[in-house]
Amino acid sequence: MGRRLGGLLLRWWRRLTAMRTAIVLLFLLALAAVPGSLLPQRSLSQNNVNQYFADHPELAPVLDRLYLFDVFSSPWFAAVYLLLFVSLIGCVVPRAAEHARALRTPPPAAPRNLLRLPDSGRLAAPSDPGAALDVVEEELRVRRFRVVRRDGARGPELSAEKGYLKETGNLVFHLSLLALLLGLAGGKLWGYEGSILVTEGQGFCNSFQQYDTYSAGPLVDSGDLNALCVDLDQFTAEYEDNLTAASFTADIRYGAPAGEERSRTIGVNDPLRLDGDRVYVTGHGFSPTFTVTVPDGTTFTDVTVPFLPTDQGTMASEGALKLPDLPGQEDQLALEGFLAPTGLVQGGVLTSIDPRPLAPQVALIAYSGYIGLDSGLPQSVYSIDQSQIERGRLTEVGSANLSVGESFDLPDGTRITFSGVKEFAALQYSHDPGQLWVLGASIVLLGGLLGMLLLRRERVFARAEAAGDGGGTVLTLAALTRGGGEGGSRFEALSDDLRDALAAAPPARTAPEPEVPPRD
Repeated sequence: MGRRLGGLLLRWWRRLTAMRTAIVLLFLLALAAVPGSLLPQRSLSQNNVNQYFADHPELAPVLDRLYLFDVFSSPWFAAVYLLLFVSLIGCVVPRAAEHARALRTPPPAAPRNLLRLPDSGRLAAPSDPGAALDVVEEELRVRRFRVVRRDGARGPELSAEKGYLKETGNLVFHLSLLALLLGLAGGKLWGYEGSILVTEGQGFCNSFQQYDTYSAGPLVDSGDLNALCVDLDQFTAEYEDNLTAASFTADIRYGAPAGEERSRTIGVNDPLRLDGDRVYVTGHGFSPTFTVTVPDGTTFTDVTVPFLPTDQGTMASEGALKLPDLPGQEDQLALEGFLAPTGLVQGGVLTSIDPRPLAPQVALIAYSGYIGLDSGLPQSVYSIDQSQIERGRLTEVGSANLSVGESFDLPDGTRITFSGVKEFAALQYSHDPGQLWVLGASIVLLGGLLGMLLLRRERVFARAEAAGDGGGTVLTLAALTRGGGEGGSRFEALSDDLRDALAAAPPARTAPEPEVPPRD
């Protein structure tokens, strides 16, 4: 039983470590990465994922159960990744050991019948067999062949070989692919990234507690994060004539918490790079600003909250402002709003007709009661917990459509004023310690691929036999070429060069005839 199980495991191991299996797994890995480029990923933009759920309410949950919004952290992607990793190790390491032995092994002996090889022929040489092989050896060494001469059963013969770098390039390609996978795995184990919405005039420091969403490798500790703070001074979005976004740029200041600050402008394809850390701009939106005045005269100015875009074409956005601790108020206050950067009211309904903030308007619904922030249950900072409304803990106390500078009053005397809008930038902080390793492995991989495709593995055999009564030598040549389709033409070129070189060689010396003594 144990022998049968061992044989079964050995067969499966050989199948897994076969080059054909590695190629199939590499294809599956590339195929598995396709959804990650076609569908929004949570690790890059939670807003885009939310937008996809809003646009496809029936399809999105099915895709989510298949991890298609978290492709690169999904179990099935990790399974293909690990199988490819094991397959490459089991395939490349034995081949590398075999190639190392081949480098120390001389070219094989010439086959018995050279004329059966695909490229073969005979040449006549006026010199003796040894001198003819000297000419062949010199010509092959000029062409960088490694040459070995032997005394065969049919006469002196020669074996030559070159093109070991083709197999070296093949091994370098696969070893660098293995290093590339190691670099990617290291980046996942020791890397982290976090996303946050930062409104103009605000900032954040590199801490998991400050990010809206973050992901970290299993070997990352919160104390390992680099000390860096980023402040957003201004965000600029430029649009084409058809109102499509042309460019996004963010003017930021960055530096250590107690260090000197520096200024920099970053864009979508121009991140801030600092010692392996990168700060990307992944999106933008608007943050309406409110002024809240409670009945006792206390005024809160510049109360700003990001509203998430629900329509990328017009940048119509939705959000919520939660005020749980207003002085002199027993009930908590929450505002649910719809922001139109360029608003138009039709039939009492506010819509947005332009993504630029040309005429900002906001539609607000005010609720009073218990928001539920201290209930212990998680809730989004960008929306109101609807269960509190359904249970009657939050009741609607007013609504209005406001332009910049307009206000509306609640029944208890609280006044809400729409002060204006600021832009926010969706920033992503990424730390990937394996990126230089991946870059180096990619460069080496390209070099190995070029060597594998452009170089040829060639073997040339020659055997010299005496021509018989006429003197001279009959030289039998043959060649084997792997890689490229020019074996025949290369053999013809070699034969032509050898024919010319043999013709110029000195003829073989014939033994002088013995003198016959004169008869008496």
